[in-house]
Amino acid sequence: MFRLRQRAVACAARRKSTVSGTWPEGEMKLDTNFVHAAVTPEPKSGAILTPLFLSTTFIQESVEKYLEKGFSYSRTNNPTVTALEQKLAVLENGFGASAFGTGMAATTSAISATMQAGDHCVISDCSYGGTNRSCREFFTPLGMEFTFVDFRDIENVKKAMKPNTKLVFSETPANPVLSLTDIEAVSAIAKAHGAKHVVDATFATPVICRPLDWGADMVIQSLTKYYEGHNMMTGGAVISKDQEMHEKVKWVQNVHGNIINPFAAYIILQTSKTMHLRMRQQSENAMAIAQFLEKHPKVTKVVYPGLASHPQKALADKYHRDGLHGGMLWFDIEGGSAAGTKLMNVCQRPWSLCENLGATESIITACAVMTHANMLKEDRLKVGITDGFIRISCGIEDKGDLIRALETALDQI
Repeated sequence: MFRLRQRAVACAARRKSTVSGTWPEGEMKLDTNFVHAAVTPEPKSGAILTPLFLSTTFIQESVEKYLEKGFSYSRTNNPTVTALEQKLAVLENGFGASAFGTGMAATTSAISATMQAGDHCVISDCSYGGTNRSCREFFTPLGMEFTFVDFRDIENVKKAMKPNTKLVFSETPANPVLSLTDIEAVSAIAKAHGAKHVVDATFATPVICRPLDWGADMVIQSLTKYYEGHNMMTGGAVISKDQEMHEKVKWVQNVHGNIINPFAAYIILQTSKTMHLRMRQQSENAMAIAQFLEKHPKVTKVVYPGLASHPQKALADKYHRDGLHGGMLWFDIEGGSAAGTKLMNVCQRPWSLCENLGATESIITACAVMTHANMLKEDRLKVGITDGFIRISCGIEDKGDLIRALETALDQI
C-alpha cells in the first residue's frame, strides 16, 4: 500500500512539473535537433518560425547599455543569422559557428583565421576546385605555403608537416573522387605538430559524419548543398570545436564582411529541418544507382563509399553513421572522355546537367569543365578527373526513373 502511495505521489509530481511549450530534461536526438535546435517561438506572437530580421542596424537603449541585446549592425551579427549559427553549432557538435555568404567564403575565412604570411598548410590534393584555386592563386602570393598531398595515406600527411605548419586541410568524402580521410588519425598528426585540422564535410553533412567528434578543430559546410538542398540559396559555415577558434573565425567574418544575408539564413533555417530525411533518401538512391552501374557492361568503374568495391570501405564504415554514405558518386564508361561527355549531353530528365549538388533534384556534372575547371590540368588528371569524368548528385526522385534515364543514355554510347 505504501509503495502504491509513493508511486501516486511521484506521478502527481511529474504531472505538475510539465508545462506546454517546455522541453523535458536531457539532450534531444539529432533528428529532433534538425527541426528544433536554436528555434524558439517568437515571444510576442507565438510564431513557430524564427522571424526574418531585415534590419541593418539596431537601436541601443543607451550608450552604457550598448550591445546589451547582442546586436548593433548586421555585418557583425543579425538575430536571424545568429539563430542559424546556433543551430549549426548544435548539429555539428561544436562550440560555435560562423555563417557566410558562400561555401568559398567559409573556406577562405577558415584559412585566414589560422594562417598568415610565412605559415604552411598541408592540404588534400583533391578538393573542391575553388578551394584548390584559392590556395594556389590567392593565398600563395600573400606569402603562405601549401603542400598538396594524397590524404588516403596518412604517411603522406606526416611527411609533409613542417615546423611552420599551422593548418591541415582535409575534405571527406573528397569532391569529386570520393576518397576518404582518416579524420581521427590526421587530427592526431595536426595536434602533435601544434597545427589545426579543418575538415570540409560538405558531402557527408552531420547526418553521416561529424568531424568534430573525431578530433578535428573546425568543420566547413557549404550550406548551399545539403543544408539548403533546394537550389535556392548560397551559404557556407565554419563550425569550431572551442571558443578560441570560434572567436578567431568570427573576427575574420566581421573584418571581411562576408556574413550570410538574413534572408538566406532564414531559408536555410527552414530547409535544414528536413536534411536528415533527404539524406536518407538520397543515400538510398545513390546506392541503387551505384549497384545498377556496377553491373552495366559499358561502365568500367563506379566509385561510391557504400559499395564493397570502394577502396576505403573500412573507413566509410568507421566514420559514416547508420550505414548512410551520401548522395554522391562517379563513374567511367567505355570510350573514355569522349563517351563520358556524350553521355552527359544525352542524359534526359529527371537528371539535370549543371553545377551544384546536394539538392532535391538529381544533377549530373562535367567536373572538368564546370566545378574543377580552375584546377591545373595536370593536377586534375593526376587525381583522376578526366575530361569525361561523370559526377552525379542523387536527388529524392524515384530511383527507378533515375536509373531508366541513365540506361537510355548508356544505350546511345
